[in-house]
Amino acid sequence: MSLKILLIDTDSERAEALEKKFSEAGFVDVARAPSGGDLIAAVERLLPDLIIIDMALPDRDALEDLRHLSANAPRPIVMFSDEDDPAFVGEAIAAGVCSYNLSGVANREVKPIVASAIALFQRYRHVESELAAAKAQLDERRLIERAKAALMRGRKMTEPEAYRWLQRKAMNENSKLFLVAAAFVKKEEADARGK
Repeated sequence: MSLKILLIDTDSERAEALEKKFSEAGFVDVARAPSGGDLIAAVERLLPDLIIIDMALPDRDALEDLRHLSANAPRPIVMFSDEDDPAFVGEAIAAGVCSYNLSGVANREVKPIVASAIALFQRYRHVESELAAAKAQLDERRLIERAKAALMRGRKMTEPEAYRWLQRKAMNENSKLFLVAAAFVKKEEADARGK
């Protein structure tokens, strides 16, 4: 598995041990972020495929950085911690962590942890894009319904007549139906405010 991994750990000895563990598991492209450095800048500079965070004690400030990262430059994130605090695990997952593990995993467990984190991340991104597409479709449908309602009210059309009117206008303008509906609704609202 050829992955570029960014390792973040404030404890240099622990980071070295973890880096060695990943190397022994077959991951050769592991870079360490400087201690106390800017996580976002490190990700922008190194463009890792995966981020590994090892923390002896969970740090809520680090979670804020992860939330920001997940919103702006999402990557699969694996976290190792000495703490088994269910509340913090939930916060870490909500911040974008794909796999939360207790520190001290065996070398043979590293590859499955990484593989499952990547798979979960990809699945989540797929679901996110499907949700965004469904939301966009729903928004488009609402605009079309609003335009039809305005046509029915203002021009005394039936629902099928209003829909055909919008379709013809879209074809004549070589535009998408929802764009024509949006322009029509915007003009209707502007006209109503001007009265």
